[in-house]
Amino acid sequence: MALFDTLKRDMDRFTLPGWRSFVRWLRRHLPTGLYIRSLLIVILPMLLLQSVVAAVFMERHWRMVTERLSEGTVRDIAAIVEVIKTYPQDANYDAITRIANDALNLTIAVEEDGQLPPPRPRPFFAILDDILAEQINRQIQMPFWIDTVGASRLVEIRVKLDSRVLRVFVRRGSTYASNTHIFLVWMVGTALVLVGISILFLRGQIRPILALARAAESFGKGQRTEGFSPRGADEVRRAGLAFIQMRERIERQMEQRTAMLAGISHDLRTILTRFRLQLALAGDKPELAGMSQDVEDMQSMLEGYLAFAKGEAEEDFGELRLSELLEKLRSDFALSGKTMTYEIEGDDEIAVRPNAFTRLVGNLVSNSERYADNLHIDARHSAKWLTLTLDDDGPGIPPEAREDVFKPFYRLDEARNLNASGTGLGLAIARDIARAHGGNVTLADSPKGGLRAVVRVPA
Repeated sequence: MALFDTLKRDMDRFTLPGWRSFVRWLRRHLPTGLYIRSLLIVILPMLLLQSVVAAVFMERHWRMVTERLSEGTVRDIAAIVEVIKTYPQDANYDAITRIANDALNLTIAVEEDGQLPPPRPRPFFAILDDILAEQINRQIQMPFWIDTVGASRLVEIRVKLDSRVLRVFVRRGSTYASNTHIFLVWMVGTALVLVGISILFLRGQIRPILALARAAESFGKGQRTEGFSPRGADEVRRAGLAFIQMRERIERQMEQRTAMLAGISHDLRTILTRFRLQLALAGDKPELAGMSQDVEDMQSMLEGYLAFAKGEAEEDFGELRLSELLEKLRSDFALSGKTMTYEIEGDDEIAVRPNAFTRLVGNLVSNSERYADNLHIDARHSAKWLTLTLDDDGPGIPPEAREDVFKPFYRLDEARNLNASGTGLGLAIARDIARAHGGNVTLADSPKGGLRAVVRVPA
């Protein structure tokens, strides 16, 4: 028992790594689409089953029928050999030739002082040669030569009879199962019909799933998903209905939040307006300067919070030129006496929410404008993604705080936040807009020694 356990552990040690590597290789090379995988689930078992049937049934059927036909043909040839050896014949063997042709459907000729040709090369598929040779050795037991190669419908067999050579021409169909291809044609034909039917049914089942995936992807990017209705199997319909209900709940929550914020905005703005009016009536007194600044800060924070909460999700997608956006930001950057450069690779026009995307890039550029002297923007527009890389030479952000700065109202220490009017919402709004487009904003170290901000959204 201990020996068995040891052998089992050794086998597991050698087989598991190989099996795991094979599984990993298979996962890398198998298609990932549901439609292709479903087709493989239907087609591969069918091919495997038909291959086994063809290998087992066809081999046995072919060999068995060929053996029976060859055995009968060689038996007829053996009878002709016995007749030639036993009974005297006329000079031209006309009688035996006529009997072989009329009764046995064989064409024969006898060559006096003939010799057998040298052996021919064996064909790749030698089932007929093997069976004929076996039957001749068993029934005739004389030197022979056979020719089954070529496109001819005849098979030639030569038998050495002392000083004579008997040449026999027999139809290939009399010695060989030549009609087995009909079975293959039927098998392949029915397989193609079944595969065609499977493709039609699978397309009908996969389309609702693809429509659901497209609707979910569009909704995740903040785009409208009009025209989607659940179709297909019951499970797919239930998933589609669940998606629609989820979308409606989220939209209701967003509408309620926007309405609530609009009401809060109206009330707070009314109070702030009264504060400003009272301060204006009080005159320009030095002791009121701090209160006036507090009112301005409250107004700025209110506007920033409302913009962050709304997220400009109601804006539709449109076309925006990167060159125009970056050139405008470069001009604004230059007003501070600082340098901004940019480089665009790919198509200049992008499909985004123009106002929201402008605010996204503007927030990131304004951060660099506050804390850095130089900024370079590298824009790459490929077939699938738009990537903006912003590198500055500012003080940067510590790695442990790079996720916290995306939280609303989060501020770094006073040494980093030189702008006292900041609300801590700039990066939060930028990431919120990027994720509404189906992308993201990440931070890293810049080769210029400052901060690198990477914006990546679907093109």
